[in-house]
Amino acid sequence: MSKSPIRNDKTCLNCRYVVENKFCPNCGQENIDTRKTFLQLFVHFFEDLTHYENSFWKTIKNLIFKPASLTIEYLSGKRMSYLAPIRLYIFISFVTFFVISIFPENENDDIVKVKESTVYENELDSLNTKKDSIVTTNFIKGLEKNGLIDKEDVDSLQKEMEISRKKNRNKERIVNIGHASIEEMDSIQKFAKEEDKLGDFYYRLNKKFILAQEGKTQKEVKDKFTEAFFKNIPKALFIYMPLFAFVLWLFQDKKRWYYFDHGIFTLHYFSFLLLAFLIIELYSFFFNLAGNNVIFQSITGILDFIVLVYILYYFFPAHHRFYGQSRLITIIKGSIIFVINMIILGIILTGIAAYSFINIH
Repeated sequence: MSKSPIRNDKTCLNCRYVVENKFCPNCGQENIDTRKTFLQLFVHFFEDLTHYENSFWKTIKNLIFKPASLTIEYLSGKRMSYLAPIRLYIFISFVTFFVISIFPENENDDIVKVKESTVYENELDSLNTKKDSIVTTNFIKGLEKNGLIDKEDVDSLQKEMEISRKKNRNKERIVNIGHASIEEMDSIQKFAKEEDKLGDFYYRLNKKFILAQEGKTQKEVKDKFTEAFFKNIPKALFIYMPLFAFVLWLFQDKKRWYYFDHGIFTLHYFSFLLLAFLIIELYSFFFNLAGNNVIFQSITGILDFIVLVYILYYFFPAHHRFYGQSRLITIIKGSIIFVINMIILGIILTGIAAYSFINIH
């Protein structure tokens, strides 16, 4: 609740109704001074977003330790004591992805990556290049020395072997679904028999994969893909949640439960999942500040195990309490729902991964 002073004027600024107390009885707006300092504005925004004084921590506590209790309370009509489901999901989603984006990676991981990229990859590429060049040169010199080719054929043969070497290196791309280059595909489209030509979709898709990797090292491709993929995770969740609720609807009594009810359950469940990943990210970051300390690494591993087990366990008591079915039915239905949703999620993540890859710059 806001700490701003109440206006002396008893006329509501929103609907012009007479306000006897702090809140307008007609529209519910607070009759307070609208001119605020920046600090007051920030505090007021945070309070409006979370109802911090009364319901924020209560909502978080119930979300974590009392599976499905928020959903039951909300659908029973008790809606002022807790954050609204959509507001809760948006708030936790924003904080989670914001924290993930601003937290730097572990310094130890950075050291390993630097070593791999600047030492291993460069030395390996240099060694392979020198090796290929030496083998090619020696082979051609041997042919020329033994009189198997003329001098004028040396340049031509060197060019052909260089093209062959480049094709082999093209095959080392992270993603290659059948063809090493656009030139190769264009050649097939132009000269191959009609039945051997590529379909339009396959041609365009492979072309996008090739263009996405062109002029980039494997490390650059991996880094750009990872960045793009995590940026698209919120989109994947946005697509996935209605489908998750739909699967719940398929397995429950249609007369007793509306799709809306499953949607509220889904919002609370996904809010819990995001909050769990936020907690993992927070304690991992602070423990990683200690470097390679064995004790802190062990604590992090134990906490990871506990949180991940709880994430897997959470759905079943939530399902049992909300839908009021026996534990056996809950386990059977929950397992089937879990498998179906893993398949759906896998398909969505695969699509998001492909979309992210072909759009890396």
